[in-house]
Amino acid sequence: MHIAKKRTSFLFAVAIQSFEHDDRRALNCVVLLLLELSTCDNGLPLTPNSIKILGRFQLLKTISHPRLCQYVDITRGKHERLVVVAEHYDNSLNDFQKMGQTVSPDRVLQIAYDALEGLDFMNKHGMVHRALSAHNVLMDGKGRVKLAKCGLYHMTDHGKDVDFPIGYPSYLAPEVIAQGTVHPTDSSQGDNLMPTGPKADVWSLGVLLFELCVGRKLLQNIEISEKLKFIITLGCMDDIVTVLAEEHGCLDAIKDLPKNILTLLRKCLTFLPSRRPTPADLLVDPVFEGVSCLYSPFQQPVSLFSSSLRCAHLELPEDIRQLCKGEDEDYLGERSIDEVYHLWCLAGGDLEKELTNKGIIQSKPPVCTPPNFLLEDGEAFGQGRDRSFLLDDTTVTLSLCQLKNRLKDVSGEAYYPLLEDEQSILSQSVSTNDLSCTSSLPLIIRERDTEYQLIRIVLFDRLLKAYPYKKTHVWKEARVDIPPLCRGLAWAALLGVEGDIQARYDTIDKDTPIPTDRQIEVDIPRCHQYDELLSSPQGHRKFRRVLKAWVVSHPDLVYWQGLDSLCAPFLWLNFNNEALAYACMSAFIPKYLYNFFLKDNSHVIQEYLTVFSQMIAFHDPDLSNHLNEIGFIPDLYAIPWFLTMFTHVFPLHKIFHLWDTLLLGNSSFPFCIGVAILQQLRDRLLANGFNECILLFSDLPEIDIERCVRDSVNLFCWTPKSATYRQHAQPPKAQGDGSNNGFGKTSTYYSTDYQDMPKSDLSREPLALSDLKAEVSPRISAEDLIDLCELTVGAQTKRSKTGKPKILAVDIRSIEDFGRGHISGSINIPYSTAFSPDGELVQCPATGILQSFRGRVIVIISHSMKSAAMFAEHLVKVNYPRVTTLDGGINKMKPTGLLTVPSPQI
Repeated sequence: MHIAKKRTSFLFAVAIQSFEHDDRRALNCVVLLLLELSTCDNGLPLTPNSIKILGRFQLLKTISHPRLCQYVDITRGKHERLVVVAEHYDNSLNDFQKMGQTVSPDRVLQIAYDALEGLDFMNKHGMVHRALSAHNVLMDGKGRVKLAKCGLYHMTDHGKDVDFPIGYPSYLAPEVIAQGTVHPTDSSQGDNLMPTGPKADVWSLGVLLFELCVGRKLLQNIEISEKLKFIITLGCMDDIVTVLAEEHGCLDAIKDLPKNILTLLRKCLTFLPSRRPTPADLLVDPVFEGVSCLYSPFQQPVSLFSSSLRCAHLELPEDIRQLCKGEDEDYLGERSIDEVYHLWCLAGGDLEKELTNKGIIQSKPPVCTPPNFLLEDGEAFGQGRDRSFLLDDTTVTLSLCQLKNRLKDVSGEAYYPLLEDEQSILSQSVSTNDLSCTSSLPLIIRERDTEYQLIRIVLFDRLLKAYPYKKTHVWKEARVDIPPLCRGLAWAALLGVEGDIQARYDTIDKDTPIPTDRQIEVDIPRCHQYDELLSSPQGHRKFRRVLKAWVVSHPDLVYWQGLDSLCAPFLWLNFNNEALAYACMSAFIPKYLYNFFLKDNSHVIQEYLTVFSQMIAFHDPDLSNHLNEIGFIPDLYAIPWFLTMFTHVFPLHKIFHLWDTLLLGNSSFPFCIGVAILQQLRDRLLANGFNECILLFSDLPEIDIERCVRDSVNLFCWTPKSATYRQHAQPPKAQGDGSNNGFGKTSTYYSTDYQDMPKSDLSREPLALSDLKAEVSPRISAEDLIDLCELTVGAQTKRSKTGKPKILAVDIRSIEDFGRGHISGSINIPYSTAFSPDGELVQCPATGILQSFRGRVIVIISHSMKSAAMFAEHLVKVNYPRVTTLDGGINKMKPTGLLTVPSPQI
């Protein structure tokens, strides 16, 4: 005895979004597709069919054509149920049949040509429809054809992932009927059956056109089995069109048709596929000579990153006033359907709730849904097949009233922001709600605020379309936040991706086997597999291609474990654009992980960890002292942090918020993120020993990402640029790049990578790794000290709002040396008399000043770097934060002419 596989439910529901303005988009709708699928085969756990379909569906979102309904989104709910969102229109060919009217020959040709355009476009993308029917050929407000449910056959892997046939018996081609159905339980059968080709859709279209010509449906009152037999027997007929007309009593109507219509019908209804034309063949057939010239060919929109001009086909009306809208115009209708759907969800839209309210989704108690048991003799016990597991074309209307009500106070100006205005777009919006105040709310609230997201999406959409011309504006607005809907392109802009990325990606060999293939295959199934997209077979395939492209295109580097985690955020955001995911990853790694993926990266990693250890001591000496005392060094926990830029530590939704800010900072910003994480765990770390800390980091506690980002920016602003200098960092880039604009006016000084600054005699000198490890506190350069103190001849030291300088220079030379020349504003605490035998500071006026500056940046200056490092280490041990030493000591400052001699004291 065995348990039979769970049957599959398949329901269609249509949800309407009405937009009516100038007849450009008469009706937009959302199509909901529900699938309840099996998750195992022969008792072995497999990737659920719903995950396979979800991954395969993503490609459909990129298929955009005027003759196809645009797919928007897919969600996975309980019981492996999938809800698909797509464009839809209210009218279809079914309306002609309901009225029992024939269609004029010219109209038939126009419908046929439109449908063939859509089918041909699908064929060029390796897809066929296979589900053509009268109610799936929709009509927009201009009477043009829109093919619906065109991706059902593709997303189900030619029907292999579902337990029902794709298509409708009356419209299926003879070769499709002869092939039979594909059952997921029979893998051998599925492997032997060839997928349906483009010519099957031509037969289905021929049946539809025949019905339009005669004004009735074919095989309407005949059982399915009789329908199938009749279609198969048509192979014995010489003239299928005539036979169908005789069978349905409409021979006179067929004889009255123009010759070109009869020719088209006979070509479409050719029994043998080998003699039947493809959609591409029919489009150039002479029967369409009077139709094809009426329409201009479809031109694929130019993508943001390409070598073509994005404005090459821009057309403006002769009267520019035609672009102006009245007060009652539907501004929301001008936005793309994916934006409207995203805002609809934010406004409280719930697809499953709508279907439940309409009775499409019905929950049953478990006692009413026992499995079906089959004995060895074939006898079955249990529930019969539920009708809900059959195809159900039900229409459910989704109202946009709630969304429009939420946006009623958003003025029309918000939909067309003035990009040259220095004011923020939030201040331009004339709204009863003060949206500018929303920007100060927590990020998670801002991302769920409908009005706020509308304004941010509109603004970023315009800025990104003007990229790279508006590159600085993108940086400026990204410092506020990045709307989730625009994050993928916004990240690419922040990383400076430009040019024809697809052409470059296509030139990389991603198919030839390489030694790294095995490790990639092992790592991918363990990388963020909680995510539905990345865990799908399509996700694994794309992972493999992007990673392999990076390895092949960087022969001087090697694949290290963790590279897959780095790839994950870019692949998730650009799932349908591998080239952009690769380009972003290729720009990200040199900026933040330069030479981390060398075959021997030990010197790079060790330098990085040493600088990080110095940053801990700089910002939190108490924590640093404790961790050093118990021997819990960064080597034990921080390598996965920095090697994967925290993608191995946090889930994707946290990484998105973290990297929104990371991409605004320079290569030293990850140090601040690491310190911010430690400070969130500070109390637990200080209270525990080595073993407890190891256990704590083996399963990292929940981290508040928004607090982590906020603390990281604060730490970053307090860190002198040269304090994080690394000789193994990325070499200087060309001046005037302008890609790093920092975090605003409060941190303008810290916005540029120290490595990118022009080098001079006052810059930091490279330091051997052994010498770097010997110092607890970081060094800063002489030019850094000059900038921080604003040291110029006759100038005063820069002071904070409290009246105290933001930085204090402590000269630890002898009194005699100090008197011969020192930095203006510095204090003198001779090293020989500064500390008592127990390590405490000796009280004196100078040490009193030092204590009053606790919390500000302290720079130790000496003629010997060894003594300066030891003095700084003593200060760290007595918990003085933000202690640094001057690289090169006082000798670096002597050539500057900025040293002063103290006035005689009275």
